[in-house]
Amino acid sequence: MSNPRVAAAFFLAMAASAFGAAERPQDRWNLADLYPSVQAWSEDAARTEAELKQLASCHGHLGESAGRLRRCLDLLYGVQKRYAKVSVYAGELEAEDTGRQESQALNQKAQVIGAKINEESAFVNPEILAIGRARVAAFLRQDPGLAIYRHPIDDILRGAAHTLDAKGEGIVAAYSLSAGASGATYRILSNSDMPWPTVKLADGTEVKLDPSAYTQAREAANRDDRKKVMDAFFGKWKEFEATLGTTFYGNLKEDTVLAKVRKYPDSLSRSLDANKLPRAVYDALIKSSNDSLPTLHRYFKLRARMLGVAEMRYYDIYPPLVGGGREYPIDEGIRMMLESVKPLGEEYVAAMRKGVESRWMDVYPRPRKLSGAHMAGDAYDVHPLLLINYTNNYDSVTTIAHEWGHAMHSYLSNKAQPFATSSYATFVAEIASTLNEALLLDYALKAAKGDDERLLYLGSALENLRATFFRQAMFSEFEQKAHAVVDGGEPLTGAELTKIYGEILRRYHGDREGVVKIDDLYSVEWAYIPHFYGSFYVFQYATSIAASALLADAILEGRPGARERYLKLISSGASDYPYELVKAAGVDLATKEPYDAVSKRMNRIMDEIEAILARRPKA
Repeated sequence: MSNPRVAAAFFLAMAASAFGAAERPQDRWNLADLYPSVQAWSEDAARTEAELKQLASCHGHLGESAGRLRRCLDLLYGVQKRYAKVSVYAGELEAEDTGRQESQALNQKAQVIGAKINEESAFVNPEILAIGRARVAAFLRQDPGLAIYRHPIDDILRGAAHTLDAKGEGIVAAYSLSAGASGATYRILSNSDMPWPTVKLADGTEVKLDPSAYTQAREAANRDDRKKVMDAFFGKWKEFEATLGTTFYGNLKEDTVLAKVRKYPDSLSRSLDANKLPRAVYDALIKSSNDSLPTLHRYFKLRARMLGVAEMRYYDIYPPLVGGGREYPIDEGIRMMLESVKPLGEEYVAAMRKGVESRWMDVYPRPRKLSGAHMAGDAYDVHPLLLINYTNNYDSVTTIAHEWGHAMHSYLSNKAQPFATSSYATFVAEIASTLNEALLLDYALKAAKGDDERLLYLGSALENLRATFFRQAMFSEFEQKAHAVVDGGEPLTGAELTKIYGEILRRYHGDREGVVKIDDLYSVEWAYIPHFYGSFYVFQYATSIAASALLADAILEGRPGARERYLKLISSGASDYPYELVKAAGVDLATKEPYDAVSKRMNRIMDEIEAILARRPKA
C-alpha cells in the first residue's frame, strides 16, 4: 500500500492532459453495491446496533451448553459481519472526498458503532477462558456447528495471560472509542488541512506540493528541480515537527499503555502476539537487512552511474533510471495485469476480470480524494473495493497489480471461509500483493521491446525491492527504537524523533561511506509516513516481499504443487496463525533464507542491467 496524496488543481489539469480523456463512469467504483444511499446505510447501521443489544442475553451464559455458546457466537459474528459492511461504506465514502464533513461524520458514527461492539462483547473472551480448554473441546465435539469458531476460540484461550476479567475488558473496550485519535488527526491534517507549498520548476510549471504531487515532482529529470521539490516539501513537514511529534508521541503512549494493561514486556511483543508471530521474525528481518546493506549500496552506486551524478543525494533516489518512459493508460495497465497473473490459473484470472468490469476500483486522483492506494475487503457478502490514484506511468501499473493482489486475496478467502475466519493478517496480506508485482515484472520483461524497455522494468523492480524491503526494514527499525523509548517511560519530542530517524536513514543510505549524502532537513521524513500510526505494520511489507519472491519463483518455474500451495494460502483467511500458514506454503520467515533471497534477486537484476550497459557504445 503506497502513500502518495492527492493534488488539487495540479491533478485537475492532469485529468484532461496526462490521462488523455475525461474520467469515464467505469473509472469510478460503485459504492451502491454496498448501499444505494446514505439512508439505506443509516437503516443498516441502526439494525447493527439493534442486533448488538441482543448480545446482552448471552452475558454470563456462554458456558451453559455447546448450543448456547454456538448461538451466542453466531449472534456476535453476525453483528460483526453487518458492521464490516457498514464500516467499509462509511470509510470509502469519506475517502472519495476527505474534506466533506458529512462523510467525516458518517465515518465517525461508524467508528462509534465499532466501539460499542467492542464494549458490549467485552465479556466474551473472559467467559470463554472461564469455560476452560477441556470443556471447550467437549463443546466442539458435541456441536459440529462450533467448528467454524475453532480457531478464534483457540486464539482466545492462548491469550489467557493477557486477558482481564469482564470488568477490566469492558473498561479497555470503552477506551477504544478514543483510540486512534492521533492517527485521525494526522490523516485530516495531511489530506485536507496542510498548507502545502507551491514551487516553480525549471520549465515554468508551478506545482502545489501535496504528497501526491510530491511523489510525481520528485522524479523530475532536472536535478535542481528535484532538490527544490524535496526542500520545499520537507521544509513544510519541518514547520510542523513539534505538532506531529506530539501527535505521534500520543500514538506511541497509547501502545505503551495497552502493553502494560495486557501484561506484555513491551509494545512490540504485544503487537506480534496478536497474530502469534515469533519475535525471531522481526529480529531476523532487522539483522538481515543490515547485513545486506552492501547490496543496497551497490544499487545506489549503479543509480548514480546511470543518472550521471558524481555524488548521490537523497533527491536522486526517485527519478526513473531510464528517461522518456512511455505512458500506460489504465486500459493497457489492466490488460498487462490480467496477462501477468495467468500463471495463477484461469479461475483466478476470470475472477479478477469480473471485478475490473464490475467497477470495484476507483481509478484517478481528484481534489481531496484520499491519497495513495488501498483495498477494502471486509464487506464479506459484497466484494472488495480498491482506491487507486492512477497516473499513467509504469509505477501505476505495479500499483494496480499490488492492490488487485489484495482484492483477490479477500475475494478468495471470503469465498472459501466462513465469516469468522475470512479476514487475514497483514503478515499474509502483503504476500498476495507483492507476488502479483513479481508476476507483472516477469510478464513485462518477456514482452519488452528492446533494451530501453527492459531497463525501465528492471529499474522499476530494483526500486520496488529497495522501497518494499530495505525502506520498510528501515522504518521498522525506527519504529522499534521509538516505541522502546516510550515503553521505557521516557518522553519523545519531534526533534528527538528526527534525530533517531536521521541516524538510521544515514546508516541505510551509506552517508558516512559517501554512498548517498543525506541533508539534515530530510531527517524529518518520519513525520510524512502515515503507516507509523498503524504500529508495527510496515515490517510486514519487508517480510512479505521476501516470502513472495520465493513463492513467485516457484510458480513461474512450474515447480510441482507451488501454485496450489499459494492459492491455498490466499484462500485460508485466518483459519490458522499467519506464520504457520506461510510456513506451510514453503517459506519460514523466522530464518535468514527468504531475506537473503531478496538481496540475491537485486544482485541478479543489477547484473542484467550492467550487462545491458556494457553492450552499449561508449559515449
